[in-house]
Amino acid sequence: MGICDGRVVIITGAARGIGREHALAFAAEGAKVVVNDIGVELDGSGGTDGPAGEVVDAIRAAGGEAIANGADVADWEQTGALVKQTLDAFGRLDIVVNNAGFVRDRMFVSCSEEEWDAIIRVHLKGHFCLARHACEYWRGESKAGNPVDARIINTSSGAGLQGSIGQSSYSAAKAGIATLTLNQAAELGRYGITSNAIAPSARTRMTEEVFADMMAKPEDGFDAMNPGNISPLVVWLGSSESRDVTGCIFELAGGEISIADGWRSGEVVDKGARWAPDEVGGAVAELLGKRVPPQKVHGT
Repeated sequence: MGICDGRVVIITGAARGIGREHALAFAAEGAKVVVNDIGVELDGSGGTDGPAGEVVDAIRAAGGEAIANGADVADWEQTGALVKQTLDAFGRLDIVVNNAGFVRDRMFVSCSEEEWDAIIRVHLKGHFCLARHACEYWRGESKAGNPVDARIINTSSGAGLQGSIGQSSYSAAKAGIATLTLNQAAELGRYGITSNAIAPSARTRMTEEVFADMMAKPEDGFDAMNPGNISPLVVWLGSSESRDVTGCIFELAGGEISIADGWRSGEVVDKGARWAPDEVGGAVAELLGKRVPPQKVHGT
């Protein structure tokens, strides 16, 4: 018996890295898994369905149930068809894990429009499309009087929470995903849907070269950057046990779990009337003196 017995999950970007570990972990806990992956290279070029099929084969060899899907997560029609394929194959859908993405790292002044659009499209729009179609199904079930115990699990990043030098488009998209998660949690609870996000630190194609020293595999002992370390929390979030947890951004690294404490309103200086421009500097200096120092942008 597993904590996700009988539940059905779609995982995007599930052929490699963290997504692959998610797929295997969900299957090990009894879930039926839809392995979505378009098979692109690290920068989003190319594409093949081979890696997704390999994950499906591994799940089936271990006695689980899985199917592969090659939909582009940022394509409205294809993600709608992905939800339909899931319902046709398994008769239900309980969990969406938005994991797919790629990087095109550039300093802001060197980032092209095409690179910006590509990153925002796959990460931010990619998180919207699939979840939107899934929510339409779940809302329909709720309105029909059928019990709904559904989950959206998004993938943000430390770059989205704090910024990251050389990753302006990626950081902006991941910050948008964090805020989208808060909105989803606030809006969708009435239908039996929770939404949470993770900001993982692990060894993947996106990190193993850029952060080579941090991501290096140790010769012995606990491999803190193994991508499989991220999946247990994600599987738990996908289970019925997490029904009261929503609107959280979990930061994960090795054996560490924390909940990020996001933007909050700070100290206030109130004149009680309109400020004159030459008065504002003193008020800002007072506020800066009272604020909690922000965390550093990654890479600074």
